[in-house]
Amino acid sequence: MLKCKFALCSLIIAIAFAWFAGLPPASAQDSELSRKTLAGLPGVYVLVEELQPNITKYDRYLKKAGLSRARLKENVEKRLRAGGIRTLSREEWLKTRGQPVLYLNVNSHENEKYWFAYDVTLELQQVVCMEARPSVRALADTWSLNSTGVVHIGNLDGIYRETERLVDRFIAAWRTADQK
Repeated sequence: MLKCKFALCSLIIAIAFAWFAGLPPASAQDSELSRKTLAGLPGVYVLVEELQPNITKYDRYLKKAGLSRARLKENVEKRLRAGGIRTLSREEWLKTRGQPVLYLNVNSHENEKYWFAYDVTLELQQVVCMEARPSVRALADTWSLNSTGVVHIGNLDGIYRETERLVDRFIAAWRTADQK
């Protein structure tokens, strides 16, 4: 009974964390329309946000799990290339029409000693023109997925696996867009 209550409490905390983390109420998702925005892109630049201090203070556990900004970026790029998606250097990206960037962010919150609520967000952002004012260009999310959960510090590799799962979903979306 106690385990059930703890699991339910953890789920509620994770959902509340995602809501309080400032996630926009309306955003791009993995839909037929959002997949169309991937068609014709020559590749993507990969940008991975720094991990948050509430989790990086446990450096020993991060190293054990292999969870770092550099490793996440390296793994995302490797998976994309294996999936047939070109990864752009920063210089190539700046010269590429639409400047497509695959953005990975891992938000975390230590809700109890050694327990972390997390939200992994993967977004394809690109420069778009406003229909009402075509001269106005802005960077916008055109495709995105996120995953929220709770992990114990001894299982931080669960966050790493979740990023892999989202990248694999992006690769599948990319392939679908390229076939149309």
